[in-house]
Amino acid sequence: MVAGGHVLAVDPAWDPDELAALAEEAPRPDAGVATHAHHDHLLWHPGLGDAPRHASATTARLAAERRPQLLAALAFPPDLAALVGAVTPAAAGPLPWDGPDVELVGHDGHIPGHVAVWIAEKGLLLAGDMLSDVEIPLLEEGPDPVAAYAGAMDRLAPYVSRARLLVPGHGSPTQRPLDRLDADRRYLDALVAGRPPDDARLALPGMPDAHAANMRWLASEEPSSS
Repeated sequence: MVAGGHVLAVDPAWDPDELAALAEEAPRPDAGVATHAHHDHLLWHPGLGDAPRHASATTARLAAERRPQLLAALAFPPDLAALVGAVTPAAAGPLPWDGPDVELVGHDGHIPGHVAVWIAEKGLLLAGDMLSDVEIPLLEEGPDPVAAYAGAMDRLAPYVSRARLLVPGHGSPTQRPLDRLDADRRYLDALVAGRPPDDARLALPGMPDAHAANMRWLASEEPSSS
């Protein structure tokens, strides 16, 4: 993201060649943000420089605790492995940098400590692993992931309603962000009600397995919530 002559790198790239291309072709960032503590969102490249990389306190803690598993999942060369998850805790709210106003919107959907990135002057919402057109809501972590995900959608709703452009971590950007929020709400409502979701994303690769995992999460919560 480039604004006012400043560059913010949010969850940059994934594969080593993509990181290298980004470092070679993109302006050097003034700051970075990792939206959450999954391996594909904690990456960096030496060519991007030593700008501060921000994340929630929970993400920073999880990245440190899970470092061996993260590195095993990536199998990166040493120069890239050394930079995985090297983030600094930042509170939700204004991003501490010299660029335009950027807000970290904290919630616990998908994984505890997730943040979205809101750039009000651009009407831009960078959603991390939420609000995707290729992924259903992924209830992957936390003591009560269904409630956490519902709360995350409520937390994001005011920003979605103002956004002119939504960019998810996986999938396509959209200028109709409310459609994404509505699709996720309808999926979660159907899941909780025990109805088969009417969701085109379930035909995409990996999503039937993700839906089955969501149903297992829901089933595991029912005894304790009744």
